[in-house]
Amino acid sequence: MMNNYFESSVRLLALLVLIPCFIAESSASERKVSINENWKFYRGCIANAEQTSFKDAQWRILDLPHDWSMDPVPVQREGITIGPFSRMSVGGADTGQTVGGEGWYRKEFTIQTEDANKIISLYFEGAYNQTEVWINGQKACFNPYGYIPFKIDIHPYCNAPGIRNIIAVKVVNEGLNSRWYAGSGIYRHVWLMKTDKVHLDEWDTFIDASKVEGKKATVDLHSILHNSGKEKVTAHLKIQIFSPQGEEVYSTTQPVNISGETNIPISLTFDIKKPELWSVDTPSLYTAHLSLKSKKLSDEITVPFGIRTVEFSAEKGFLLNEKPLKLKGGCLHHDNGLLGAVAINRAEERKVELMKANGFNAVRCSHNLPSEYFLQACDRLGLLVIDEVFDQWQQAKRPQDYHQFFDEWSEHDIATMVRRDRNHPSIIMWSIGNEIAERADEPTGEIIARKLIATIHRYDTSRATTAAVNSFWDRRDFSWEKDSERAFRNLDISGYNYQWKEYEKDHARFPQRIMYGSESVPKEAAQNWNLIDKNSYLIGDFVWTALDYLGEAGLAHTLELAPGEHSPQFMGWPWYNAWCGDIDFCGDKKPQSYYRDILWKRRDISLAVQPPVAKGKREDINYWGWKNEFLSWNWKGYEGKTMAVHVYSRSPKVRLYLNDRLLGEKEVNPDTYTASFEVPYEPGQLKAVNLKGKKETTSTELYTTGIPAMIHLTADRMKIKADKNDLSYIKVEILDKDGKLIPDCSIPLEIKSTGKGSVIAAGNGSADDMKSFRSLKPKTFRGKAIAIVQPNAEKGTITLTVSAEGLPEAAIVIETY
Repeated sequence: MMNNYFESSVRLLALLVLIPCFIAESSASERKVSINENWKFYRGCIANAEQTSFKDAQWRILDLPHDWSMDPVPVQREGITIGPFSRMSVGGADTGQTVGGEGWYRKEFTIQTEDANKIISLYFEGAYNQTEVWINGQKACFNPYGYIPFKIDIHPYCNAPGIRNIIAVKVVNEGLNSRWYAGSGIYRHVWLMKTDKVHLDEWDTFIDASKVEGKKATVDLHSILHNSGKEKVTAHLKIQIFSPQGEEVYSTTQPVNISGETNIPISLTFDIKKPELWSVDTPSLYTAHLSLKSKKLSDEITVPFGIRTVEFSAEKGFLLNEKPLKLKGGCLHHDNGLLGAVAINRAEERKVELMKANGFNAVRCSHNLPSEYFLQACDRLGLLVIDEVFDQWQQAKRPQDYHQFFDEWSEHDIATMVRRDRNHPSIIMWSIGNEIAERADEPTGEIIARKLIATIHRYDTSRATTAAVNSFWDRRDFSWEKDSERAFRNLDISGYNYQWKEYEKDHARFPQRIMYGSESVPKEAAQNWNLIDKNSYLIGDFVWTALDYLGEAGLAHTLELAPGEHSPQFMGWPWYNAWCGDIDFCGDKKPQSYYRDILWKRRDISLAVQPPVAKGKREDINYWGWKNEFLSWNWKGYEGKTMAVHVYSRSPKVRLYLNDRLLGEKEVNPDTYTASFEVPYEPGQLKAVNLKGKKETTSTELYTTGIPAMIHLTADRMKIKADKNDLSYIKVEILDKDGKLIPDCSIPLEIKSTGKGSVIAAGNGSADDMKSFRSLKPKTFRGKAIAIVQPNAEKGTITLTVSAEGLPEAAIVIETY
């Protein structure tokens, strides 16, 4: 499965006419230019906005990336203010009560005289959803899938150098087209590319560095030389490979003759001695520099890559660089919480940092392509990736979703995924879909799966293929035992959504099948991990989800219900957050994350408290939820009432103390790593201790805190670049006089900023506090809030101040350089 790339030059040349190209950023500053700034925007339907004569002077001016569903500017419709949340939301719980619609963007640009003979292209990293682009009133492109990047050769539509050109973009996010929050508008970067007629293309360049033997790595490099001019060109192709330290470790120069209007595939194989291997702990990155010169420099590109081996088997499991590794994974949607869908570089990087900091070594990008910068961060920081492309094939999950474009666009879109992403060493699997309705249908499911996998293999055979397969709740006449094999038979690796009870039975039937939990829930984490930990054919588990996300509002909730009452799958207004993440919108751990630390042996002991349920009611934890517990010993009004105290540990026994009194000693359940105590509440210190034999070892404590005394501000970084792609996340905490966080504190704040930047979003981690979401006057939630500061691209300082009634004002200064 793992090594051959080109099936033939003929096949590659044929495919080139099908897939649009993208010229990536290189050291030549004029080759790729950001055009994110100063777009004009109108939200709503409007006629003739694609025409050059259209008057847009009254339109709003903004910078990209932009998500209009998060716009702070309200829109008046029939006398009702909309945004970001509205009871008029068509998506409802799916989209977190947000509103889509139609939006228009316009921008002027001029071609310089020196670029008159160059290929001029626009590159959109992502625009949700159905996107149409006009250049000078001529329609140049339609892209239906909001997560797929696209490039447009706009030179045929452009005016002569020095004469202004108008880009007009229409983006439509109407109706029910997603099961989660997608965002609206041009939510990722846009670039203007200028290349000579003789040029290279990053997406046509693949560096397969997946073969290592002893102290030598064998590298296969493939690319395509393009000549869009009519004349034959004689040139030299120079290839240089640089180590992670920047030292040249390989170089070659080859003469090439490229006929007019021809694309020439090139391939070469070379060795790198004593390679530094990429891994989750040491994510070493090499760089390939390709330059194509004729009489003058024609083109050059730079492609980062990693050297690592990947192997899967039922007998050995997953091997990274010949060492076994269990995937401690989390599923992740693409939004950035309080920022909405906008893919600001620092926000994308921070998601990776949060996952790494909390023990995750792998992410499943569910259920669509992530941003380019997210994958770059995974490469730099060492996070393994399952890259996924579809949530549906031909059959709809929502009336206006991608199913209506699947037959025409799916091969193009999955090819775009592989061509864009195959040089990322972090990616170990390509996923062809999630919970696909047709997965086991005969013969439709197998026909589609084979077609999609064949498309992947045209561009990369060094990685495994997979899909996330669910039970047959949507096919009542099917059964797992009888029909699931058809869903897996074409895949290299089998993803199981919530089907951990089938692992051992399926292994007995299919002993060579390699499995992993493509989705699981926190409350079944121990059952999942215990099986994965002891069985080589189970290579890992991906919890739904690593981080909280917008949409699927209240998918994880816990309610107190009276007899006869039933819990819904989702929660209504004012819920907007799915609430199933281990990590909340502020970047803080939720109780289930501390429990996962015990499973993954990252923490020795953890302690949480569950208050009593109201008389006559029962606690109902929905499937994706977690019990109503808190890392708190603040329970004013509960004095003398019995609290359920849960101690999580891998120690055989634990002890529990209250105000230095031993309350008891219990054995820890070896299957759930839990010992539970019933404790009448009294203020003070609650302490849990591990026992090794009769000796007390590691401990953890919860304290009753005092009243609010101060506001504490902590920035994730005190110095940031004077660039709108950089951010500082400033955590706001309410502390008592002893400096302890008050975990039950909910007070209004006022946030202000001055200097070379501003607060672009603020709020808290709550799933249903709409008034605090993106507000400069949020309430604290469990004692915390957060402010996200963005520079205005000028060097200097940004001062953030936070105040609350009765407390001293707090300030923090962020330097921009």
